[in-house]
Amino acid sequence: MAASAVGRALALRARGAQHVAFVRRIPWTATTSELREHFAQFGLIKKCTVPFDRETGFHRGMGWVQFSSEEELQNALQQENHIIDGVKIYVQARKQRVLQEAQTSDEEKDF
Repeated sequence: MAASAVGRALALRARGAQHVAFVRRIPWTATTSELREHFAQFGLIKKCTVPFDRETGFHRGMGWVQFSSEEELQNALQQENHIIDGVKIYVQARKQRVLQEAQTSDEEKDF
């Protein structure tokens, strides 16, 4: 039982160290590469994900950008206007999710 609690605490700590920004209102004309290029001005991008809709073939207008440090994430968050393809996108820090009792870190997704 104590090992389970320790495992959950370590999983939460590891998730907190990911430095991820949630991006919304991405224009449908923008690509993952453009998103990565835009946010590279704030620091090293470890991962950039924009989910696509299987039916339409277009992305869903939102995504996640993982930075290599908290400082880089904060630099991106402090920027007032993020413009891609002439459209203002909205950036916020990803909300931390608390693991449920039955979940383990193996059941978590990257984002």
